[in-house]
Amino acid sequence: MAAEKMAVTRSTFDEVILPVYAPAQFVPVKGQGSRVWDQQGKEYIDFSGGIAVTALGHCHPALVDALKTQGETLWHVSNVFTNEPALRLASKLIAATFADRVFFGNSGAEANEAAFKLARYYASHKHSPYKSKIIAFHNAFHGRTLFTVSVGGQPKYSDGFGPKPADIIHVPFNDLDAVKAVIDDHTCAIVVEPIQGEGGVTPATPAFMQGLRELCDQHQALLVLDEVQSGMGRSGKLFAYEHYGVTPDIITTAKALGGGFPVSAMLTTNEIASVMAPGVHGTTYGGNPLACAIAEAALDIINTPEVLAGVNARREAFVAELKALDARFDLFSEIRGQGLLIGAALKPQHAGKARDILNAAAAEGVMVLVAGTDVLRLAPSLVIDTLDIQEGMARLGRALQQVL
Repeated sequence: MAAEKMAVTRSTFDEVILPVYAPAQFVPVKGQGSRVWDQQGKEYIDFSGGIAVTALGHCHPALVDALKTQGETLWHVSNVFTNEPALRLASKLIAATFADRVFFGNSGAEANEAAFKLARYYASHKHSPYKSKIIAFHNAFHGRTLFTVSVGGQPKYSDGFGPKPADIIHVPFNDLDAVKAVIDDHTCAIVVEPIQGEGGVTPATPAFMQGLRELCDQHQALLVLDEVQSGMGRSGKLFAYEHYGVTPDIITTAKALGGGFPVSAMLTTNEIASVMAPGVHGTTYGGNPLACAIAEAALDIINTPEVLAGVNARREAFVAELKALDARFDLFSEIRGQGLLIGAALKPQHAGKARDILNAAAAEGVMVLVAGTDVLRLAPSLVIDTLDIQEGMARLGRALQQVL
């Protein structure tokens, strides 16, 4: 007999969860495509995509099918054994990218942790144990472990946790001269997001990305691209590095990789992978059959010409709607990002109002995100319906009327 479900409400959160989040006042209970319903049955249009995670919307039939089929077959065997879904997913990621080798984890932070450890380990083994400097960027975000939060360029997330890992230096994003000023032969890696997500949805310029590649080559450092948010079709290509004509040494991906199921990957070349050996790094759950089966189903759909071309068409629809709102409210100084990672920067007279707009939008039945205090961030499903875009934007317009 099924156990009785305990009644819980939003106030339960304040009693039982560590107070590190401030979630909305409604509790979503069901999702279908780009629509979500709360405990009271109220409907919302989802422009947040679980922070760029639900790239195929909620409960996509192919992902549900993969979950059910694998869920009745094999969930977990540990890395003492391998499994078929992990091998198939790795093979498909390699076929679609520059990479020869894959490491699976469960979160973006874990993929980045693995990437940063690999970069230092490679430099230590191939060059010198003193070649350990990591160059990263102000306003970057790479995760919440002590190492990844230290590489991230936002002190508000890393201060107060005791001594930080050493030999990490931060310089301004999109400023090649600043990188030239600090790079040297002790540098093991430059770590960069092709599109800074948390930092305001700011894409790297082509000249910057190409310059980083050249500097890494000159100093025998690795170019590590954090594609946790920008990867898996979000930019209109499978990975955002493809827009730049630059081949990285390591990329990480997570978020949309499992379409909502926790899974991440770090991808690299045979040469860089060659320094690793059994026992040097690992994870209990990473590459488990359940996660990999779902991620394979997501990859098979996302990595198609129809879906990737559709991302760019949908971006145009969103930008047109945002420009219409700007014409009404004199609201945005800039609409930036790539593909369906969209940042709408507020004009100085509306500074600090991003969170108010998010809350008002929720009240009107549309879920949006912020990137800092002055940027609205949209990261909807890559296959969101045109009608959902129009209806969600109409709701956002009503919310703006309330706030402004």
